[in-house]
Amino acid sequence: MNVLPQGKAWGLLTGLLALSVGLHSSAWAQFEPRRPTAPQSPWMDRTLSPDRRADLVSAQMTLDEKISLVHGVRFPDFGLPPTDPATAAVLARSNGGAGIVSGIPRLGIPDLNMADAAVGVTRGALRSRYSTALPSALALAASWDIGLAEQYGALIGRELRDQGYNVSLGGGVNIAREPRNGRNFEYQGEDPILAGRMGGRMMRGLQAQRVIGGVKHYAVNDQETGRNTANAVLDKRTLRETDLLAFEVAIKEADPGMVMTSYNRINGDYASENAYLLNDVLKKAWGFKGFVLSDWGGTHSTVKAALAGLDQEQPEGQFFGVALKQAVQNGTVPISRLDDMVHRILRTEFASGIVDEPPVHRVVDVFGGLAVAQQVAEQSIVLLQNTRGLLPLNARRLHSIALIGSHADVGVLSGGGSAQVDPPGGNAIIPPPLAPGSLPFFGGVVYYPSSPLKAIRAHAPQARVEYDSGSDLTSAVALARRVDVPIVFVTQPMSEGRDAPTLALPDNQDALVAAVTTANPRTIVVLETGGPVTMPWSKHAGAIVEAWYPGIRGAEALANILFGDVNPSAKLPVTFARSEADLPHPVLPGSDITPEMRAFPGAPPNAPKFPMLPPFDIPYTEGLKVGYKWYDAENKTPLFPFGHGLSYATFAYSGISMEPGRITFTVKNTSQRAGVEIAQVYVGLPPAAHEPPKRLVAWQKITLAPGASQTLTLLLEPQYLSVFNVERDTWEVLPGEYKLFVGSSSRTLPLTGTLSLSGSRTR
Repeated sequence: MNVLPQGKAWGLLTGLLALSVGLHSSAWAQFEPRRPTAPQSPWMDRTLSPDRRADLVSAQMTLDEKISLVHGVRFPDFGLPPTDPATAAVLARSNGGAGIVSGIPRLGIPDLNMADAAVGVTRGALRSRYSTALPSALALAASWDIGLAEQYGALIGRELRDQGYNVSLGGGVNIAREPRNGRNFEYQGEDPILAGRMGGRMMRGLQAQRVIGGVKHYAVNDQETGRNTANAVLDKRTLRETDLLAFEVAIKEADPGMVMTSYNRINGDYASENAYLLNDVLKKAWGFKGFVLSDWGGTHSTVKAALAGLDQEQPEGQFFGVALKQAVQNGTVPISRLDDMVHRILRTEFASGIVDEPPVHRVVDVFGGLAVAQQVAEQSIVLLQNTRGLLPLNARRLHSIALIGSHADVGVLSGGGSAQVDPPGGNAIIPPPLAPGSLPFFGGVVYYPSSPLKAIRAHAPQARVEYDSGSDLTSAVALARRVDVPIVFVTQPMSEGRDAPTLALPDNQDALVAAVTTANPRTIVVLETGGPVTMPWSKHAGAIVEAWYPGIRGAEALANILFGDVNPSAKLPVTFARSEADLPHPVLPGSDITPEMRAFPGAPPNAPKFPMLPPFDIPYTEGLKVGYKWYDAENKTPLFPFGHGLSYATFAYSGISMEPGRITFTVKNTSQRAGVEIAQVYVGLPPAAHEPPKRLVAWQKITLAPGASQTLTLLLEPQYLSVFNVERDTWEVLPGEYKLFVGSSSRTLPLTGTLSLSGSRTR
């Protein structure tokens, strides 16, 4: 498996990667954003539409000014000051983030100061900036709460503005097609409707703070292995009903200002020069009005990319600088295409509010951020197993508790790569040595200073609470035998630039759990993972809790769940397989290919070479059978199914009725404890559709007091009942019998009913 980071511009990988992506010298970098001195011009009239304002200002721009808007300004290598005065002038206005696009001060057009912000604003520590380290996006998806997703995005948007940024590079909505994907923690799960709605609402909340937001990585960036050279091969129907559907739903929810392309190829063409994806689907079929930018170093051509629909090259102008200007002058790229690129960027700037209300540095609301982080964590921790009601723990009856493994004395794990938020006060652990050839930006393991040991001691002050590192099985087992309840913490570090080689927990942690659960059947296992893992010891564990990467208040949230102060309500946004043999691709595609020394695609002549996989295909022969749909279609039983999640309360479903466009049923809390249930609706299409057995179409999250019931009526979106007709290039509801399923997970569906539809086109 290729574990090197693949895809930031080749120059960003020539040594001190952190320096070359934004940690440039403070001698020439100034971080206070400056509002351009704008003349009293017609395009500054806020009463005009964003399109009209864009037209008015672009009419005043020179060709060079237009070109300057369609590419970034590259940070120098090794943190050295730039030698070009014009570049130095732009970078002196940089906010120190992932990238910058030069504005046009004479016309009142601001610089675009960009920051990675998938789970919080990144790279702030060296500038003494604080950012809230939120739980992972996959954790957020486990809440199934679109309102919470909006709060999550709003917090990131506020902190971006407070730090002087006006563009977010977060917003991943790639589906978790490949469970070993190193970036699944940045995404919203395996179902396109769930991923699209949660990702879209997150982006809606962010953009409401007057920040340009976007969705990424468009499209089919479903694994990191070979991401610069891999070619995802799948038919158009599969593409539209799986990976692209998540983007379509998110774009409808959020109307984002931009879409970032992925590094990989799709059916032969790189995403940044794939006319079907960018022109035919995104801009024409979906009516997207924003701009399309490449990921860093993900542009490979000038004419092909421009004509295919790419609007902005990042992080520099190798293809969209002088080369694009020459192409416009000689007519190989029409001036109308350049004008469209510029219009989309300017329109987005006006629509977002960054022209009229530029960001101003403020002190971040630390306590407000901590409150949101803890709320998200509490609503995202999934209770997977609770044998004989071991949880919640009763502090008054406990005399001794052991915490074993995974630095549970000092912190909780976070995800790596460009999404990594700097922890306040630094890494809670001394990180292990990096693997040979890996780079700190992608390879570091970071723990946030949120101590499970301290949080659990605070909940059980009368109990003896001890910690063991788990590095010695004999010591861990001896401790487990002499306490009332052992809690084993296991982790799965995941990062951009690499995938997990297997679904097994790394570092022999399965052996640790097996030994402790054998020694004490009252063992609780807490997972801190970036995605699904296998659990050969699951039958022996008293309870299993999936905490994901729980963020800066993860330990406090976890303790509240374990002791019952918060009743768990989260549901899995991904399927947990029993073994890799049950996956559509038991062997990770590309992991059996030998890397070669190659320059990054699109790199200049004489660029340095790195170990990289040669071009290869990823044939997604499973087609529409992604995630739980694969297990349903192949009659495989997962370890824990999509949508699964237990509560300390119990719920009963009854009284189903349906009509075209809606379904009604009742949920009752049958326990003595208040609880939250996420009621899920799935539909099985008529046989003529040739679809997997069922798909998620609706859900609702409700809170019920003990003994209370609530009758729900959920709307059925026509597109979610449709299939994509490639020949007619449209979504269609086929005539026939539709079977509806209602329940608490994709495998626990006590209510069923049949609905007859006459069929129609949804657009």
